[in-house]
Amino acid sequence: MNLELNNKQFRRLLDLVYIGNWILNSTRGEQRFADYDEVESLVFGKALMEGMPALAEIYHGEIVPSQAFVEGGIHEAIMEYENNVFFDILAEDLARRDMDDAPIDESNYDELASRIDAYISEFEEHGTDNILVDIDIP
Repeated sequence: MNLELNNKQFRRLLDLVYIGNWILNSTRGEQRFADYDEVESLVFGKALMEGMPALAEIYHGEIVPSQAFVEGGIHEAIMEYENNVFFDILAEDLARRDMDDAPIDESNYDELASRIDAYISEFEEHGTDNILVDIDIP
């Protein structure tokens, strides 16, 4: 298989491959999806062959994204995504809780969406500062 990319497109592909593998494997510990690691290694190996040695390095015999690549801002993009997903899920969970976890259909979808929007607005303004949990500690 051949894929023709210019340098800028290839650089974006490196970002996509790294982000995808990070999402799939970063929390798996020893149970990583090795086939995704292999694809990442192949793509980053191509960076070495295409004159982009600052983006890949060999670590324990494997081609991996370089420390410079990893520290170059990609994790800020991942963290922004993770924060957005976190707040979206939290807002929906709280909205559903407020609605007593009723099944959502046409009759109450607008209410759910309105509650989610209200929570998202709160999180955008204050983050989690106003979330309180009552804990009874014996």
